Formats: sequence, structure tokens, C-alpha cells
Amino acid sequence: MLNFRKIIAMAAVSLLAACASTPPVGGAPNTQVATVSDLPTPGVADLAPSVTDAQLRPLDVLQVDLFGVEDLSREVQVGANGTFDYPLIGAVNAVGRTPEELARELESRLRQSYVLDPNVTVRLKGRAQQYVTVGGEVSSPGRLPIEGPVTLMEAVAMGGGLDEYAKRDEVLVFRTVDGERYIGVYNLQGIQRGNYADPTVYPNDIVMVGDSPGRRRLENILSLATAISSPLVILERVLQ
Repeated sequence: MLNFRKIIAMAAVSLLAACASTPPVGGAPNTQVATVSDLPTPGVADLAPSVTDAQLRPLDVLQVDLFGVEDLSREVQVGANGTFDYPLIGAVNAVGRTPEELARELESRLRQSYVLDPNVTVRLKGRAQQYVTVGGEVSSPGRLPIEGPVTLMEAVAMGGGLDEYAKRDEVLVFRTVDGERYIGVYNLQGIQRGNYADPTVYPNDIVMVGDSPGRRRLENILSLATAISSPLVILERVLQ
């Protein structure tokens, strides 16, 4: 089997031009370099947070009540794949919908299953806890609960802020989207200067600050660009 790694990096055009005499980023055989706009936003399959707090997430616990039919009223939990099973109609996709939208969907499908004039209510009983991991050179590294997306600067602050050995120009955000592993390389000083926006960090992301194993593994890339003018985004792909 053939193993190869594909790296996609984002850097400013001027930054790449300045490195014209240096081997390109990802210069190993079977490696491609291209520009992309930003880290991609996670989808439902990546257990991304809901767009709003009203929308349902994987692992949420729901109370579904069918008026007048006690046998079909029950507590259900949304699975990691975003669905749950309900009598008569089978799998129901819940993630990304509000409880009211889900109730209308259940009514429609129950009506097709010969339930006369179904009246369904859905209530959120338990919110699935979501986490972001913050590590490296921060004061209080760990797996931290969040209610939804936060910014990178907020995530670092949640980790207790930078410690005295932290490198502001080497902050990594690891994210998996559709089975692809991305690494965003950011410079906190560049963000503080307003050179580029404070990026969004989503549940399941991993933020590593400073002298982390991830930074050492990317040392050859970081030697070409400090991400001071724009973030650097890398896609690792190993195919067999």
C-alpha cells in the first residue's frame, strides 16, 4: 500500500513570494500546496455545535410526548450520528433542528403511519456537554466545557492564559472535518494587532500553545512563516 501525506497550507501571497528561494511548504514528494481561506467549519458529522442554543445536538436528551397516546410518549437520546429511533417511523434526524421543528417532523411522519391527527411536543431535557481541549504553554491546560463556539483568544484565556514560556507566534488549532485533519497556525500578536480576525474555535477542537509536540512536528513549516500577517492552515491526509 502507498502512504503519502497531503498538506494544504494557507499563507499570504507576499509571504510566499518572500520565500521563493526556499523549498516550498510541504516540499516532500506527493505533497501539494494551495491557498485556502480559513479552517473549515465543522459539520454535524463532526459533532459540531448547533448554530444557536435552540438547535439540537448529538447526545441531547429529549422528552417526546404524543397527545392522547401515552405508549408513544417517551424520553429519547439523540445518538452521536444525530438521529434517534421512534416507534412506527424509525430513525429521525434531530441535530440542527429546534424542538418545535422536530415536533412538526414527527407529526408529519406519524400522519403517514396512519396516526390520526397527531399532536407532538418535544422538550429538551438534557443538553449534551461540549468540550474544547487547550494545552501546551498555558497556565491551566485541560479539556474545558463550552456552550458553543468561542474565539481563539477566549479559548486561551479559558486555559488560564499564556505562561511565561509561551510562544505567541506558534499557536495551533487542530480540527477534523469530514474525516480530514486540519491544523491552523496562528500568531496571537498578529490577532491582537488586528492583522487578522480572532478565529472561531469549535467544540472538539484542540488548541496547542507554544512548545507543544504538534509545534515540533510542524517545525519545518513554521520556519517559513510565522503567521504574523495571516493564519496558516494545513490539511494532513494519509492515504493507504
